[in-house]
Amino acid sequence: MQRIREEMHAAGGSIDFMRFMELALYAPGLGYYSSGGRKFGAEGDFVTAPELGSLFARCLAHQCRQVFRQLGKSVILEVGAGTGALAADLLASLADDGQLPERYFILELSAELRARQAEHLARKIPELARRVTWLDRLPEEGLRGIVIANEVLDAIPTLRFRWLPDGARLLHVAWESGNFVWREVPAPTAFVELLRARMDPSSLPAAYTSEINLQAEAWVRSIAQSLAAGVILIIDYGFPRTEFYHVDRSAGTLMCHYRHHVHEDPFILVGLQDITAHVEFTAIAEAGHDSGLAVLGYTSQAAFLLATGIAEAVQESPPLEVKTHFRLAQEIKKLTLPHEMGELFKVMALGRGLPDPLLGFALQDRRARL
Repeated sequence: MQRIREEMHAAGGSIDFMRFMELALYAPGLGYYSSGGRKFGAEGDFVTAPELGSLFARCLAHQCRQVFRQLGKSVILEVGAGTGALAADLLASLADDGQLPERYFILELSAELRARQAEHLARKIPELARRVTWLDRLPEEGLRGIVIANEVLDAIPTLRFRWLPDGARLLHVAWESGNFVWREVPAPTAFVELLRARMDPSSLPAAYTSEINLQAEAWVRSIAQSLAAGVILIIDYGFPRTEFYHVDRSAGTLMCHYRHHVHEDPFILVGLQDITAHVEFTAIAEAGHDSGLAVLGYTSQAAFLLATGIAEAVQESPPLEVKTHFRLAQEIKKLTLPHEMGELFKVMALGRGLPDPLLGFALQDRRARL
């Protein structure tokens, strides 16, 4: 909190929410993802799909195999690898039928998480761990293969705004009476024009708050520059534009996570809680298209996992192992049921150089909704 207050003072009293979120999550040694402490799993603050078990990775492996067959020699680049659970299970699954990537790259900015990932991989797949290489930045060009971003874009710092009858305001964060508080600042003309291009202010209630994540769009453009051929798989919670900027979503999509409790106050437990915002997938598709990538598919997580064989995974387990069947059934429910992760989480594929339709979108493709 002191580090953020110092920056506010240097900036004249307030900083935009994007900068506040960046410091709260990533300030070296202090931010949520840069400091120690468990974040993932039952002992942390939230559970991601790879932490539930191996089914998520096994389904992704089916999609990877199809891409490998089309591209030939390929690599996998995972952005933000959490505990390393997805990397371990994905490599193990691909090794089962001899279709390992040439390299498995992990782009991870947190030194603490890198150490945790390395320990997990060495313990879980010691014979395959040497295939993994950690990167400090994206490859500049020539990447051939699959980029996986599972619950990455929601943690990219976002701008917040409020639309009022007399125009738009950027939401800044200031310090008053011993607390962080919101402060409204007139939005630049270019920002107002950008908002008008993405939503209809005349249809909004008198005071409408939401987010626009320009950094996430820039991230897509950076990946596009690196990708010579292959696919970017983005798995995250979010909506297409018409649902994201819906009249009923008047408080935006900001969420905070602490010890499996979800709330909307980013100004408490600063540095100790996760701060996220849902992904506006239409903007992500536009950023990819404008960067020369094709939008290869967009669907729910449930439809993607069903298309890549999640149901068959239970059938392949030994029929007399009742506990195994029960555990797998519970995992499938969490991953696919609409009131769990199945509908809120979406999967988008952006890519180039792939002649055949992707397996994961064979059951359902919602690109028309974007």
